[in-house]
Amino acid sequence: MNRTRNLLDEALDLNNDNKGSRVVVIEDCVETSGAFVIHHLIKRNLSLPSSLIVFVAFSQPFSHYERILRKLGCNLVMQRENGRFHFLDMLSMQCPDGEEDKLCEGGLVSLYGKIQKAVEVSSSTEGNKNSVTIMIDDISLMEVAANGSSNHALDFLHYCLTLTSDFGCTLVILSHEDVYSNMEKPMLMLQMEYLADVLIKAEPLATGLATDVHGQVSLLIYFLTVVNRGRYEKGSLKTKTSNFQFKIRDNNVECFYPGSQT
Repeated sequence: MNRTRNLLDEALDLNNDNKGSRVVVIEDCVETSGAFVIHHLIKRNLSLPSSLIVFVAFSQPFSHYERILRKLGCNLVMQRENGRFHFLDMLSMQCPDGEEDKLCEGGLVSLYGKIQKAVEVSSSTEGNKNSVTIMIDDISLMEVAANGSSNHALDFLHYCLTLTSDFGCTLVILSHEDVYSNMEKPMLMLQMEYLADVLIKAEPLATGLATDVHGQVSLLIYFLTVVNRGRYEKGSLKTKTSNFQFKIRDNNVECFYPGSQT
């Protein structure tokens, strides 16, 4: 494994054998996608024995992820057939209007039931409560699917949090921060940031987008901040903030410290 990949793993504290559940929140914007972190975590988790991913897709279809992960050397079709990658396609999901407190039948409640069942089955068969990761590729689109109901999305988020505490799952959430650029941060985003053990922000460079030219290929350089609130050092829980830049290549993402490359 090369140094580039280790840099992100170290910031996420993936190389340590930490026990217990974690909540990882990824915030990006139109100018800078943070989806590469999702792709990285999918490949890494599926490379581990006895692991399971329950992927909730509000943003992209299975073919999108299958194509990207194939470039990274991971066969999602095979992993899905083996029961290690559960893909829940929610792109066409809609919830009816209404002021009822309960979520709509066939909507988020049904979705949670599928996630819960997959987690419970994995826990009973594998005997390893730390092996399940729940991923949501765009929780801001969940609000759209629920006709703008932040309460529904919040309820769903808290239901998933009960799975992390009960079964030791990891919850990974991607959200587009600039969806709310014209308003104060909504309760959903504030709750996610508050609950996050690891908060990741992908942003354009403050001085504008720089370019790294290799022959005829021009690569845009972006900025990544990883705030790890659940890092154990010398027996105590500490917060570590990592700042570095990254550029996206055709089949990988290269992370590096500012000033380390020209």
